[in-house]
Amino acid sequence: MPKILIVATSHSQLGISNKPTGMWLEELTVPYYQFIDAGVSVIIASVKGGLIPIDPGSQKTLGENSPSVERFLKDPQAKRAIEESVAIEEIKPSEYDAIFLPGGHGTMWDLPQSDRLTQIIAQALKQNRVVAAVCHGPAGLISARTSDGRSILEGRKVTAFTNSEEEAVGLTNVVPFLLETKLRQLGADFQNANDFQAFAIADGNLITGQNPASSLLVAEKVLDALNILN
Repeated sequence: MPKILIVATSHSQLGISNKPTGMWLEELTVPYYQFIDAGVSVIIASVKGGLIPIDPGSQKTLGENSPSVERFLKDPQAKRAIEESVAIEEIKPSEYDAIFLPGGHGTMWDLPQSDRLTQIIAQALKQNRVVAAVCHGPAGLISARTSDGRSILEGRKVTAFTNSEEEAVGLTNVVPFLLETKLRQLGADFQNANDFQAFAIADGNLITGQNPASSLLVAEKVLDALNILN
């Protein structure tokens, strides 16, 4: 049975403001259920371990959410998994066939700063395991380097939450950097669809999606890649 490691943010505040942020729930729930419904074993981890903060904008009153979020909110096992997430310092990356990074603005602060995550991503790509990320999740890719010191993104086709999407949600001057700009600076071949349209791209074993609406496409590409690799 393939195993997928989901690594989420532990960061809960938008910059120096008092506004809460965290993981965007749909970007976890859509892939999570795609994976487990396909018979894949899934472990949920986070940068610090323990309770994963959820962006309040991604969760409504029960009965008013998207189907995957509703299913999650009624799923005691899944809810417990994000309340008691494994710290990535305790993870043995060689045990997993794929690593998936959901987004949410919290990722912009802690994923790039995590030495352990950087090691896990670089090792997974070197060993031809699948690495996937959606929306702001690709922030977790920007510090990883190849064995000769180059960015793992150099020359690779990727996508992520775009500069214009960041402007549309009013957080251009709040986030520590613009993700599209950073990916381009690292030499990535950045591609995207129109704002908030579903778009995902696979470049070998690296899979990325543009925004929350792209979560399903990314999950499907991960499952396709695992079928190929297995």
